[in-house]
Amino acid sequence: MKSFRLKTALVVLFLSIGFVSCSSDDDKVESTVKTKTAFVTEIKGPETGKVNEELSYDVTFIVDNACGEFDKISETTIGTDKGLQVVAKYASDVCTQQIPDPKKTVYKFKSATKGTFEIKFKKSETEFLTQKVVIE
Repeated sequence: MKSFRLKTALVVLFLSIGFVSCSSDDDKVESTVKTKTAFVTEIKGPETGKVNEELSYDVTFIVDNACGEFDKISETTIGTDKGLQVVAKYASDVCTQQIPDPKKTVYKFKSATKGTFEIKFKKSETEFLTQKVVIE
């Protein structure tokens, strides 16, 4: 009988340790990635192009700190003007590298019609930086 109690106690102890060690505390890691608009300082690219030809523009932008990275390009509006903005992502609130270097990304433009187009990127809260392109 003592052998049965000892075995039962060991099984209960073993199962208890298994349940405690398999807890899902590690699954509750919260993402600290934050996004914010990064203002564009320069747009470089061709001023002319052809219908259905893809044009590439180098877009230079400034992030808040050296931990900021390019996330995406999205549409935005200032007053009644529509344009584009660069969105930067920051892995955490704290960054030990505080001096940011200008970052670059490439924006692709393609038009199916002829005409003069303005590529506008958000330069500040109140204005756009504009690049004109003529499609022939």
